[in-house]
Amino acid sequence: MTERPVPPKMKSRKVPAEERPRIGAPRRISDLMPDIGRAAFRKFGFVQSSIVTRWAEIVGPHYASISAPESIRFPVGQKAGGTLQLTVMSGHAPMVQHVLPDIVERVNRFFGYAAVAKVAMRQGDVRPANAERRPPPRNLKPIPVELGDSLRDIGDPELRAVLESLAQGLANSSGLPKIN
Repeated sequence: MTERPVPPKMKSRKVPAEERPRIGAPRRISDLMPDIGRAAFRKFGFVQSSIVTRWAEIVGPHYASISAPESIRFPVGQKAGGTLQLTVMSGHAPMVQHVLPDIVERVNRFFGYAAVAKVAMRQGDVRPANAERRPPPRNLKPIPVELGDSLRDIGDPELRAVLESLAQGLANSSGLPKIN
């Protein structure tokens, strides 16, 4: 038997990335993060990463400061009736033991179905997530009165908004712009 030659169109060739056309528009990082984190969270037993990020909303600030979800393990082939692994600060386990039914109810209400049936606790360090405190942005300074009065007479609202933004930028600047 003789082999038939393969036409050039049928051969699969690897096209360099710079030659491939872009499919779709660019996306923001904030849109991609749930997709990126989803694989890591599922590896550690979380169906939704939001149970970790919104733990304080689910159980309240007091219990969130002394506990943290570690994982959720489901029975094989099911997505309900799982076991929530919870890390609790030393000395607080007896208190948390008394509110476990409330925690199970709140987690299930968060999921919208009976995702968690049991809670397994272990003692460990729980670092409370402190909110990052930043100074307010500089653009919150009011527009100087002499600039604001002259802008009120402009009839076009779009032009007025652009000029107000420019005036506010000038008012908030601290000298000449720096070119890097």
